[in-house]
Amino acid sequence: MPYTTRELLARLIKCEAGGEGDDGMAAVASVVRNRADVPYGEFFRVSQGGDIRKIIEQPGQFVCMRSTVGGEYNSQNVWNMDPEEIHYQIADWVLAGNTFSAVGDSLFFYNPYSETCPTYFPPNGMGVAYNRINQHCFYRPTEKYAES
Repeated sequence: MPYTTRELLARLIKCEAGGEGDDGMAAVASVVRNRADVPYGEFFRVSQGGDIRKIIEQPGQFVCMRSTVGGEYNSQNVWNMDPEEIHYQIADWVLAGNTFSAVGDSLFFYNPYSETCPTYFPPNGMGVAYNRINQHCFYRPTEKYAES
């Protein structure tokens, strides 16, 4: 039986940002909401009017939605997560239309495993560095994203 959107989002939050504290998890969840709400570009077309599930399930977007990475089994995936109450609370908060102001209208996040955030992410220049929260860098859309 497929997960509900709430369950899938809670699992994604735990998988992508479970060790990042409440702010880090809210920030990552807010990117999902921002993608569902952006009124132009690729994510607008993918969400088909704001469908968060379509954003989560868009192929190639979240490492935690992949069972393999680089041809190897990815044990860090949503199917192996056991969300806790906090993950459901953040999922409910985002599903109610809320976002974390510290990420603004960011559409991308990335954990660079370094002290600095690259100026652009993804590497194709669709997002420009906006803020860092714990280990994740957050990126606002560029003109290149607008043309996507």
